[in-house]
Amino acid sequence: MTWTTRPRSDRAGLAAIEAGEGAQIVLLHGVGLRSEAWNRQIDALAAAYHVTAFDMPGHGESAVRSEMSRVSDYADAVLAAVDGPAMVVGHSMGAMIALDLAVRAPDRVRGVVALNAVFERSPEAARAVQARAAELDGVSVADPTGALDRWFGPDDSPERLACEDWLCSVTPAGYKAAYTAFAHNPGPRRADLARLFCPALFMTGALELNSTPAMSEAMAALAPHGRAILVPDAAHMMPMTHPEVVNAALLDFAAEVLS
Repeated sequence: MTWTTRPRSDRAGLAAIEAGEGAQIVLLHGVGLRSEAWNRQIDALAAAYHVTAFDMPGHGESAVRSEMSRVSDYADAVLAAVDGPAMVVGHSMGAMIALDLAVRAPDRVRGVVALNAVFERSPEAARAVQARAAELDGVSVADPTGALDRWFGPDDSPERLACEDWLCSVTPAGYKAAYTAFAHNPGPRRADLARLFCPALFMTGALELNSTPAMSEAMAALAPHGRAILVPDAAHMMPMTHPEVVNAALLDFAAEVLS
């Protein structure tokens, strides 16, 4: 029931789940997923805020866009769909998009949360993710097993099965475009983090192998108003697998930046 598909509205060409009233919170998912990946956060946050969870171009019910080759292209699509200042929360590639928005449109972002965010991958990690991107043909559905094993391990769970369904139903062209942009972006530049003047929360799982605790701690140290939270026993899909901890942190942060 948790991962049931929800109705969408159209926001400047992006499909979006909207719920609640009040100050705005924007939620941005990762590669291959869709807005329902935020279902537990939507339910927790909509009691006090207006929550908008976007389907990225080529994902969920948002159409593929031919011009999407960089993370900043995805950020521009979100920026066109957000009418007013908001707290912006992103997961994985969504965290890259959220940080890009916070740096380039500071008047529109009152606070930014980067969950499981990448920063300065090692050469080995960069080669591995770029090799996976190069294998995508944009026509056939990519085998999700590798991603699912990295995210959840080999055992089935409701969260793993939901992500498997989303990864198998995402538009192949949209997936290739997003994964390629993600693979070739090393994360925010140090100079950009140094001029990130809004409050910034960097949160990841202690068991995360790709968006590591060291990455979140390094970004938090560079941002003038940055802080880091590490979630014990959590890995990459922390918003789905550890929603209570994530939601508590988001609610505390929202009370600070949206009051």
